[in-house]
Amino acid sequence: MNFTNGVNVSVETTCESKIQEIAYDGTEIYETPPTLSETLTKCAARIDFSKTSLEDLKKEEKASGDEADKDDQFQPSLWPWDSVRNKLNDALTEVCVLSDVLAIAKDKRYLVLDPVPDPDGDETKPIVQVYSRKKALNQAAQILLSGAERLKNTHTEQRNRNVSDFHIELLRLRQNWRLKKVSNAIIGDLSYRTAGSKYGMSGTFEVTKAEDIVEDEGASSSTSSSSTNTNNGLPNPSPKNNSSLRVIVPAELQGVAYFKVITQKDQEDLCTATVNLMGHGPNTTQQGGVWQKTIEDAQNVLFCKELFSQLAREAIQLQAPIPHVVIGNQIRATLLPGIQLIISLCHSTTVDSNQLTPVNDHDHDHVLEHSLHQLLREVHHKNSHHPFPHPASGPLGPSKKRMLAGPMAADRQSLLEMSKSQTILEQIIAQAQHIFMRKRTQYVLDTLARDVKDPQIVSHWNAMTSPTMSCVKINIVTHGYDTLNRTSLVIHVRERSLKAICRDGRVMHLSYEPQELRDLILCQINSHQISCLFNLARLMAWQVLSNSNHLGIGKVEPLGNASSCLLASPNSDRMIAVQIRCTQSQMDVKVYIAKSPRQDFFPNPLVPEKFWENLGGHFKEVRFDKIEGKSFLNKMEFLMASLNSNSA
Repeated sequence: MNFTNGVNVSVETTCESKIQEIAYDGTEIYETPPTLSETLTKCAARIDFSKTSLEDLKKEEKASGDEADKDDQFQPSLWPWDSVRNKLNDALTEVCVLSDVLAIAKDKRYLVLDPVPDPDGDETKPIVQVYSRKKALNQAAQILLSGAERLKNTHTEQRNRNVSDFHIELLRLRQNWRLKKVSNAIIGDLSYRTAGSKYGMSGTFEVTKAEDIVEDEGASSSTSSSSTNTNNGLPNPSPKNNSSLRVIVPAELQGVAYFKVITQKDQEDLCTATVNLMGHGPNTTQQGGVWQKTIEDAQNVLFCKELFSQLAREAIQLQAPIPHVVIGNQIRATLLPGIQLIISLCHSTTVDSNQLTPVNDHDHDHVLEHSLHQLLREVHHKNSHHPFPHPASGPLGPSKKRMLAGPMAADRQSLLEMSKSQTILEQIIAQAQHIFMRKRTQYVLDTLARDVKDPQIVSHWNAMTSPTMSCVKINIVTHGYDTLNRTSLVIHVRERSLKAICRDGRVMHLSYEPQELRDLILCQINSHQISCLFNLARLMAWQVLSNSNHLGIGKVEPLGNASSCLLASPNSDRMIAVQIRCTQSQMDVKVYIAKSPRQDFFPNPLVPEKFWENLGGHFKEVRFDKIEGKSFLNKMEFLMASLNSNSA
C-alpha cells in the first residue's frame, strides 16, 4: 500500500460542552466549560492514596469507564479538595501517634518496645521473663501499699484530733450563706440586699481558718480520753472545739439585739412583750457549727436595726393627731387616749456565755414577731418587684389598677383610695389598737356573763380573723326556755370602733369606750326578758295590754334602760305590771298585781253603776324574790299559773 499520498488528520476532543437543558422550542443550553483549576481539582480528587500497587491502578483504569456513566448519580462534595484533605489529615494523625509512642518508649517507664524476634538468633530463656514480671509486680505492689498507708494515716489523724476539715466546713457554710473570694480572703454577705433591702449598713463578714486549734489540741488531749470512754469510743462533739472555721463579723453587728414593746396607761404597764427574731426556731448550731450561731446573731442584729430605722423614719414622717416621739432607741406612739405604745431596741454587745437569753418564752409575742417579719418582707418585695408597664412604653411604677383607671373611667375617690398605703408603723399601731379593743370587749362580756346570772350570755369568737378585725357572736338565752326566744347579735371589733349588728337588722356603731358596749348589752338583756315574757304569756293565754322598751318614768339609769309591760289574765280579772331596770351588777325586777272586781268599790252619785267595779283596784307590789323559781321566766310562770287558778 502506498502511503505517499496520505492526508494528515488531527484528532481532538469535541469542543462542545455537555447539554444542561433543552427548552420547549428545541434550544439547547450548554454547561459552562470547566477552567484549568477545576479540571486539576477533579483529576486530583480521583487519586486514592491507599492504592499504591500497579494492579490497583490498572483495576482503577478499567473501572473508570464504568464510573463515568455513574457520575451523575453521586452528589459532588462541598469542597473538591475534601477527600485529599481527609487523606492527609489521617496520615498526619498516624504520624503524630507514632511520634508519641516513640517518645514514651524512649523513657522506658510506662512503655517498653519488644525487639523484633530474630528467627536465626538465640531464644530468650523462660526464667528471665518470669524474673522481669516478678520485679514489675513488686514495684506495683509497693506503690499501692504506700498509697494505702497514707490514706490510713490521714483517717487516723482525722478521728483523733476531733476537728472537722476546713474545706468540708467551708462547703457547709457556702450551702447556707453567700460567699465570694476577694484576692486571698473569703468574704460573706448576710444582708437582705438580694431580697430588696435598701439599708445602708454593711453586712459583710470574713471567713478565716482557725489558727489556735493546734495549740488547743495539747490542752484538750488530756480530756479526750475521758470523753471517749463516756461516749462509747466516739469523740464527744463539743461545739467550742470541733470547728475549723472562724467567722469575723463587724463590731456593730456583734452581740444580741431584740425589741421590747411596752403598753402604758398613766405610767402603769398594761402589757409587756419581748420580741426576739432569733432563738425560737430549730437549733441549727449542732448541724452547722459555732459559726452558724454567730452569723445568725449578726443577721438578727442587722434585721432589728433595719426594722427600727424604718419605724423611726416613718414615725417622724407621719402626721398623727398626737405626734409620735423618737428618742434614741425608743419610739413612743399613742394608741388610745391615755394609752401609749413604746417600742425599744435593745442591743447588748457584751454577752456572757453563762447568762441566759434575755428573752423569756412567757413574754415572747409570736404574733408580733410574725407581723414584723411579714411587714418588712413586704417592703423588700415592693422595692425589688415593680409592676410591668402596659404598654411597654408606659412609665414604670404605677400599679395595674392605676393604669386601668383611665380606660375604666375611675372617679376621684377611687384614685385617692388607690394612692393610699399604710406604713409599717401605722399597721403595727392598728394591730395594737385592735388587740386592746378586743381585750376590752372580752373583759366587758366576761364581766357581764359573771354578774348577770339571768339570762345567760354566751359569746362565740370567730377563729378566722384578720390582724385588725375580729368577730364575736353573742347569744342571750334563758335556761330552760331556750325555745321561747333567743336574742342574738354580732359585734365586729375594729381598731378604734365597734360595729353591732342586731337580729332585726339594726346596725349600731360604738366608740372605743367600754361603757357603750356595756350599755348596749344591758339594753339587749332588757329587750330579751320582755320578749320572752310576751311569748310565755301567749302560751298561757294571757293578754299583752301594753309594753315599753324605754320607760320614761322613774330615776335615770346609769347604764341600760328600763322596760315595762302590762299583762291581763284570760278572764281579765287579774293584771300584772312588770318593770325591769338595770343596775351595775344585776337586773332589778319589780312586779305589781291588780284584781277586779274591786273590793273597795261603793256606788256614789257620780258613778252609780255596778259594772265600774271591774276596772280593777290599785296595784300592789309582789315580793318577787320570795317566789319559787330559778329564773325570771320561771317565777313569772308560777305567778301567772297561781293567778289563773285563783280566778277559776
